[in-house]
Amino acid sequence: MSGHSKWATTKHKKAGIDAKRGKLFAKLVKNIEVAARTGGGDPDGNPTLYDAIQKARKTSVPLENIERAVKRGSGAEAGGADWETIMYEGYGPSGVAVLIECLTDNRNRAAGEVRIAMTRNGGNMADPGSVSYLFSRKGVVIVPKHDLSEDDVLVAVLDAGAEEVNDLGDSFEVISEATDLVAVRTALQDGGIDYDSADSSFIPSVHIPLDEDGARKVFKLIDALEDSDDVQNVYANFDVSDEVMEAVS
Repeated sequence: MSGHSKWATTKHKKAGIDAKRGKLFAKLVKNIEVAARTGGGDPDGNPTLYDAIQKARKTSVPLENIERAVKRGSGAEAGGADWETIMYEGYGPSGVAVLIECLTDNRNRAAGEVRIAMTRNGGNMADPGSVSYLFSRKGVVIVPKHDLSEDDVLVAVLDAGAEEVNDLGDSFEVISEATDLVAVRTALQDGGIDYDSADSSFIPSVHIPLDEDGARKVFKLIDALEDSDDVQNVYANFDVSDEVMEAVS
């Protein structure tokens, strides 16, 4: 998992420049709107909304955008779209399994954009259930290292239900059951440990190691998928070594 996670967190940090930043902001704002619509507009009583706001703030989304998304989602302000979540499944280059999570107000447009991105970049769509069994829903918290050791993080989260702590280089990744995500995040806060994001995510159970050529092709496919405004998250079961990461970067 470390190769995939390291790639994802590095890319997330680099999204601070250029047009991708606008797309990232839009997706984070959409998350806030949906969380507010589902669980109400009070972050103290809605952990999903709390985490969506935290992630947006850490990514420098303007406060005004965050507040308006909460209002639209909770119904305090008009203009909220009727978002629905759709999962698509497929295979990318090198036989990598791909789960594509869309948040869209137009099912046909989302399906079309996903299909085009897949077929143009060496991927194939798959039937529902043919890929998803390779993934488990987990809680994932990303903790910036600063002066922390792995043991510092482990001690803080172990009793809250954390299953493992992975070293991603500049940060630690804390994995738990999805149902323990709030408890783990709260344990970090209680321990005075800052975190960048807390998400319910899909973690692969089997990993496919990629060489440089395979990594380039898979990254290109994921970039093409994420370029769609309807695609919220892409999960894939590849693993890349530090050497391959370095070469591709």
